[in-house]
Amino acid sequence: MSGEMRKIGILGGTFNPIHTGHLLLAEYALDAGLSEIWFIPTGQSYMKDEKTVLPGEDRLKMVELAVADNPRFSCLDLEIRREGDTYTCETLEQLKAMYPEDEFYFLAGTDCLDTIHTWKGPERIFACCTLLVALRGETPKEWMEQKKQALEAAFGARIQWLPFLRLSISSTEVRERVNCGKSIRYLTPDKVVYYIEEKGFYREKGNRRCGTDA
Repeated sequence: MSGEMRKIGILGGTFNPIHTGHLLLAEYALDAGLSEIWFIPTGQSYMKDEKTVLPGEDRLKMVELAVADNPRFSCLDLEIRREGDTYTCETLEQLKAMYPEDEFYFLAGTDCLDTIHTWKGPERIFACCTLLVALRGETPKEWMEQKKQALEAAFGARIQWLPFLRLSISSTEVRERVNCGKSIRYLTPDKVVYYIEEKGFYREKGNRRCGTDA
């Protein structure tokens, strides 16, 4: 490496599956001045019901397919390869040890402001990164500023705002549409759509009757 500092965005998540909202958030973060975005699918998340989550290798493959055509997006498998529960603080500490010359920004939604203090090692998280919070417009600014100040006081947090779209796409919606036999085109990249169809994912309730809402 040249030694030049990069501003790297970290976008973690179950990605079950990855969808357009994730990709747009990453693109907005690039527009805000980040050098590149690293997508990191969780391994065994202690916050999720593992019964509804696809194996790590399949979620990793879908992220790889989704980001392949953007040279400033990358997909890392370090959490998929790690045994036991996945913790953000450990991932960020590993990245800082591997790339000490770089600056990391952890991408998150406004809900993270209300929960990150309950995560394992919040002080370790903030020691390694700046929290880049996506603002969608529906959360009161006064509430966000109060949460920001509380985290700064408690953990020495560095928090910045990232204006973003009001986008309501969720992985849950994608899974439910697949299960109902509905199209997920445009909700996730075509390569991911084809992979889901090929593998028959998210159809474990094949006899379920679904509505006809648009």
